[in-house]
Amino acid sequence: QVKVVESGGGLVQPGESLRLSCTASGSGNRIYAMGWYRRAPGRQRELVAAITGSGKTSLADPLKDRFTITREAGKNTMYLQMNSLKPEDTAVYYCTADLSCLTVVNGNGDSWGQGTQVTVSS
Repeated sequence: QVKVVESGGGLVQPGESLRLSCTASGSGNRIYAMGWYRRAPGRQRELVAAITGSGKTSLADPLKDRFTITREAGKNTMYLQMNSLKPEDTAVYYCTADLSCLTVVNGNGDSWGQGTQVTVSS
């Protein structure tokens, strides 16, 4: 069982930035693949970005010019830098972690954070 905790959400105006953080805590010195998902009311959960234990990344195409996913090398800590935020980015952002990068990308793992609210409004 992996404990996942994310933070960094808040209320910002369009065009501003936020940096989300997530830490996964498991047993031993295992390095997890990690990812960010978001869910807005009335919409299905969607993958925002994912990163492998070695640092390979993937990002949803519409977000590639504005969002960046990174991680601390050798650690289970990752970040989502969100720039030029838009109202449509408003959602609860969730972090997930798993030994399998496929599980993270598929979004069917068992280890999720509680979510952090991002609200973009003028």
